[in-house]
Amino acid sequence: MLVKWIRCTVIDRRGFERGQRKWAGLPGEPGFRGQGGGWSRERPEVAHIFSFWESRAFYDSFMARSHDRLAAAQAGTYKNMQVGLFDYRFDVKTGFEPRFTDADVVRVAHCTVREGRVEHFSLMQEKVWNPAMAGSPGMLRGVFGEAPGNEFLVLSMWQSAAEHGKYRAERVERLSLRAQTDADVAGLSGAVVQLEPSWTV
Repeated sequence: MLVKWIRCTVIDRRGFERGQRKWAGLPGEPGFRGQGGGWSRERPEVAHIFSFWESRAFYDSFMARSHDRLAAAQAGTYKNMQVGLFDYRFDVKTGFEPRFTDADVVRVAHCTVREGRVEHFSLMQEKVWNPAMAGSPGMLRGVFGEAPGNEFLVLSMWQSAAEHGKYRAERVERLSLRAQTDADVAGLSGAVVQLEPSWTV
């Protein structure tokens, strides 16, 4: 599975949201698995969109055929778009499905891992972070993905921002020490995204 993460700064909110509804045409596309997104809780002008494809080949075919027609409706409504493509590595919790209807927020973490530390970082994700997240009340499911250049994406879906906030306050610092995150990670950015139900495809 391929995970696509789009971030952009929205300059015409109404126009952007109107254009976002045009993506309702995606389910007819071969290999499309699901899409959702919303607004950053820390930076309300930043939109995040996550889409899932069965494979890179299906995604490339969509980009070559239908993408520009669907995207045209949002032209001029945003700036500073960044796109990341990540290959699925494993689930965070079990039975990941790209659906957004039962989640309130998505936490996305983007990590650049130091040379020579990728194996350790992946192992800690599996042995330390995943069990902690899977055991947290309100955490629904998630996915761990990898891109060339030692880049990783950890995406987790939560029932509410309050549940995610509790997990962050109570556990993240301790887990970070245990996983030796500072030794593994050269750069870390991310966001808590308040999902917009009307963006779910």
